[in-house]
Amino acid sequence: MSDDDDFMMDEGGDEEYDFDYEDDDQEDVDTDMENKYYQAKNYKTDNPEKALADWRSIVETESPKGEWGFKALKQSTKLNFHRGKYQEALKTYTELLDYCQTAVTKNAAEKAINGILDYVGVAQDLDTSLMQQWYEVTQQALKAAKNDVIQKLRMAINAPNSASGSSNQKMESFDGDNSIGTLLLEVLAIEIQMYTDRKENKKLREIYDQTLTVKSTIPHPKIMGIIRECGGKMHMSEKNWTDAQFDFFEAFKNYDEAGSPQRISSLKYLVLAHMLMNSGIDPFDSQETKPYKQDPQIVAMTNLVAAYQRQDVHEAEKIIKNNRATILDDPFIANYIQDVLTSLRTQWILGILQSYRKIEISHVARQLKISDGEVEEIMLLLILDEKLQVD
Repeated sequence: MSDDDDFMMDEGGDEEYDFDYEDDDQEDVDTDMENKYYQAKNYKTDNPEKALADWRSIVETESPKGEWGFKALKQSTKLNFHRGKYQEALKTYTELLDYCQTAVTKNAAEKAINGILDYVGVAQDLDTSLMQQWYEVTQQALKAAKNDVIQKLRMAINAPNSASGSSNQKMESFDGDNSIGTLLLEVLAIEIQMYTDRKENKKLREIYDQTLTVKSTIPHPKIMGIIRECGGKMHMSEKNWTDAQFDFFEAFKNYDEAGSPQRISSLKYLVLAHMLMNSGIDPFDSQETKPYKQDPQIVAMTNLVAAYQRQDVHEAEKIIKNNRATILDDPFIANYIQDVLTSLRTQWILGILQSYRKIEISHVARQLKISDGEVEEIMLLLILDEKLQVD
């Protein structure tokens, strides 16, 4: 199996490395390193500790730093990452970054970083603090790198903080270089998740806007799914339901294209934003979402939308109560479900007031099964928004 096939990483074959050895002794050493490297690969499934030990031996033996140490560190990083040993993976990744500066070609360095960051960016169980460490060691390597590709990437990452021009101008300087844009989005996807988890919306907005200026790139759809999902969450925190709905739809499409299970959560968020927009359009009418309308994980949200559009407050409350696992157990949805109920109650109150010249607040409260104070708050907002006239 080639390096390309390992862990489904698109990193290029051995032909990316261009080493010119001067004598037969060096060729013999190289052959020994190669044999040891591939023998270690045979152990990675049944005896991963043996594989890691053999790769470590290559790193410690090879002098000067070169192809086989680089490959050994790359394989060690991936193997530890897939075993959930993220701290060990970070250690070998940090060593790998040192090789990227002097020991391998710029294409090999770029593809290795790109592939590894792809996995870091989409890891579901990697906590924020550890993700930040991956980001920081990458940043440190970019600052020290002599590689012109990595130098360009460093310039792009620092663009928003540069006094010499806008981030748009900086990004435009990389037009036509797909590799820079793709690698840049890998790094930004890690950073944008970090700020989303921390709820640092100012930095999140800065990074999100930067991702939208990256051109000439063909990123993995899962990376774009992450960026759009984080963008949608940012818009939701600003109560910008329309832009949130758009970003969640884009996130859903990208996750769906990538075959990622995250498409389900993004579709739920799309439905959530759709209701808060007070849109009368069925979010499952599009060809992309229609196949998921009766999905067991989605059907509760499907029913909730239907109740919302009928302005059936009690049915909506019943659906939410009876489907905790698929609605309220998601902390993000739970954070906004009260907004959905308030919006629905507001519409119900507006509708019933059209049939009466006078109505007691206590009567409305009994109908909605909420307190008089909650009804008063809703009616006050309607008056302030000039949706309700008072004599």
